[in-house]
Amino acid sequence: MAPRDSRAQDEKRPRPEGKDECAPTGGAARRRGSAAVELEADGGEHAASAGTRARPRPRLALPAQRGKRGVGASRSDAGSDDDDDDMRGEHAEERSIRDAVFKLIVTHVEPNYSLPWQQRRQTSSTSSAFLIPGGRILTNAHCVESATVVRIKKRGDDRKFIATVVAVGRECDLALLAVEDRAFFAGVVPIELGKQLPRLQDMVTVVGYPVGGDNQSITQGVVSRIDLHEYSHGCAQLLSLQVDAAINSGNSGGPVLASSTPPECVGIAFQSIDSGAAESIGYLIPVPVVERFLADVSKNGKYTGFATVGFDVQHCENPSLRAFHRMRPTDAGVRVMHVHPLCARSHGDRLRAGDIISAFDGTPIANDGTVVFNRGEQRISWRYLLSHKFVGDSCELSLLRDGKRLPPVRLELQRSSLLVPPSPLHTAAGGALAGAPALRQTPSFAIVGGLVFVTLSEAFLRSEYGDEWESKAPILLMERLVNGLKKEVDDEVVVLSQVLAHTVNVGYETIVNCVVSTLNGERVTDLKHLVRLVHTNAEPYLTFEMPPFGEAVVLDAREARACEAAILEQHNIPSAMSADLLAHARELDGDASAPPGAGPKGDVGKRRARR
Repeated sequence: MAPRDSRAQDEKRPRPEGKDECAPTGGAARRRGSAAVELEADGGEHAASAGTRARPRPRLALPAQRGKRGVGASRSDAGSDDDDDDMRGEHAEERSIRDAVFKLIVTHVEPNYSLPWQQRRQTSSTSSAFLIPGGRILTNAHCVESATVVRIKKRGDDRKFIATVVAVGRECDLALLAVEDRAFFAGVVPIELGKQLPRLQDMVTVVGYPVGGDNQSITQGVVSRIDLHEYSHGCAQLLSLQVDAAINSGNSGGPVLASSTPPECVGIAFQSIDSGAAESIGYLIPVPVVERFLADVSKNGKYTGFATVGFDVQHCENPSLRAFHRMRPTDAGVRVMHVHPLCARSHGDRLRAGDIISAFDGTPIANDGTVVFNRGEQRISWRYLLSHKFVGDSCELSLLRDGKRLPPVRLELQRSSLLVPPSPLHTAAGGALAGAPALRQTPSFAIVGGLVFVTLSEAFLRSEYGDEWESKAPILLMERLVNGLKKEVDDEVVVLSQVLAHTVNVGYETIVNCVVSTLNGERVTDLKHLVRLVHTNAEPYLTFEMPPFGEAVVLDAREARACEAAILEQHNIPSAMSADLLAHARELDGDASAPPGAGPKGDVGKRRARR
């Protein structure tokens, strides 16, 4: 049952065609994310709704209506709400809450990871957003991903205001927007964030703009589960609320309100289960995750991400495993399997493989890796405690080593040391949104003698092998993606993705998607390093070696340099490398003021001025 995000799209995005040369994986790979199901709204009139049953028209749970509960999933109110409100004498407080929920109309231009110098066809989507105190507007990150224009529309207003994206948290699927036109905020009262998590079976109300109509929709349900769950957009395991209220495409980014006085936001709608796999299962981003995102942006001026402790653990439920580590019957905790190389440098001998972690910041950890949660009503993975911390914060671990209890150890939390992070870093293309971070992104790439080099990422594999990339991608690439860990801060996996045929590279045309390990005998750490090695090469040949069998691609360095302009012209490619690598090459030449198309004077050759 793969989760999908709930952004409504008015046009299906084209599916990339995978390459012919691909090897199936030889085993089960750990799932790092799931594809978002793209609904074709067809003008907003033909949306699919999963497993809904009719019940009386829901209303916001205001004081006079508290205690009312429906049975099963509700149908959405997608009719002409303003006329109905006048007929019913809409409560002023209800109107205020609904006026703070907006409709987003976003135009997207996604990067093409298979042809990284290009972008895919322009598409658009609709979703929801809402105002919180401080003049800030919250929505989901997937609603504004690869956005070129973001417009926002108030309830009952025909105007569409231009919004800018202030911060994006891909892991937690949250984004912060701003509107410069002060007329937009006239008469709008922000929605307050709740102070604590709701309890199971608490009534909640979902407000947003799902497909099926142009006006605001309201559905109701109850909180049915509170647990760590995979966020399909950011591939992270974070706290989420499961509800049985209808959450459909277009609800993404809308608030979910509690039955309080006045109604408070307890979460943000962001994904649901695929239609047909289950009925009435939707997911919310709870307020603690939202507040952590807002605190990160406020503290650092931008979103910096979640921290990691830098080690993997194993549950200690097996009696023999516990006896082997001399754990007494009263002892409990999780076993450290492996300390990541980057973290091992800072942790030193304070933490070893085989240590038993019995408590995190004073909270006892059970043998199944859980801790007490939500006022003692349930248990949850101990990693929930880690999700509140920032990079640079410290944590205190209580350890057992060889049956002896050690003094508490304090460790500094670091950034993720995964060799292939779930959210790859890109260079921004020109013309990004004013006042916004780099949202229009292009993948990094470099072309040398017709050889196209890129960085391994999940987005690249999805582009190459389609939605079934986990079973179709080569084993070596999947192994690096699933199990790879950085040895140096800048480490990444460099892939020879394809060969643009030319006389200089005859015989290499069939090579696709191979990991590059060395260039002229020196280990390639990342794309910048590869560009530097090519740029400073003094040897007559460029020799690229690829694991696991040491296959080599050898180019004449002089001929590769001489034919570059012809290869770019033949394939209508504006530059031999992406903007970030081009800037790096200029630095190597000491020519930071060179125009974008000039390029370095070394082995990477001259570039055409056209971009």
